Amino acid sequence: MDMDGVLVHEEHMVPGADAFISALREAGNPFMVFTNNSIYTPRDLRARLLRSGLDIPESAIWTSALATAQFLDNQRPGGSAHVVGESGLTTALHNIGYVLTDREPDYVVLGETRTYSFESITKLIRLVEGGARFIATNPDEKGPSPEGSLPATGAVAALIERVTGRAPYYVGKPNPLMMRSALRTLGAHSENTLMIGDRMDTDVRSGLEAGLQTILVLTGISGEHTAERYPYRPTKVIRSIADLVDHVKDPFGA
Repeated sequence: MDMDGVLVHEEHMVPGADAFISALREAGNPFMVFTNNSIYTPRDLRARLLRSGLDIPESAIWTSALATAQFLDNQRPGGSAHVVGESGLTTALHNIGYVLTDREPDYVVLGETRTYSFESITKLIRLVEGGARFIATNPDEKGPSPEGSLPATGAVAALIERVTGRAPYYVGKPNPLMMRSALRTLGAHSENTLMIGDRMDTDVRSGLEAGLQTILVLTGISGEHTAERYPYRPTKVIRSIADLVDHVKDPFGA
């Protein structure tokens, strides 16, 4: 399931999310909480969720930073990267044995940060022009804040692409690669797994393309008629995660 918009809004729990997690545990259903945000480590996110009233173990949290690190480890083990991002991303890359450097790195990795600077973006551009492979953790163009929208990874990646003529490879949702890497971590199969999200363009699409059934909740980005504007549909649309508390064994029942 997605995190923001499904389980929490910023620092506040979506009503019923705690009961849903409890119901999953009682039923013995393994689960994974997803986020495209690469700023935080699973430990950081666990602490944030605890403050909201949700007890989610680190092992059940999957971020675009972890998916990016796993992808790079599979592609080029023991490589090097120049990173623009926060501790969620740098920690994930350190944990796979990557060297973080701006001297002829194998990859340039762009993640989420609240401190994008002209200098750091210029350095990325020059490294990409010099031959570094361009990776971005996720394609989200904007993120929320109490004051309004913030430019996110996808927006900055578009700027770099426009200058260099080199498009990044996005690892996070809607790339089904992120979903499949989480399935492997869970030891689950797509036929027996569903994706719960609040966005058609990332959550539902990535679930669909990874072969999962999907549920769209209306407590986040999507409104009542959002699904009708897309050429694909979720398996089911519900008002809130709370509607599934009594249906963890039959989520598509009446």
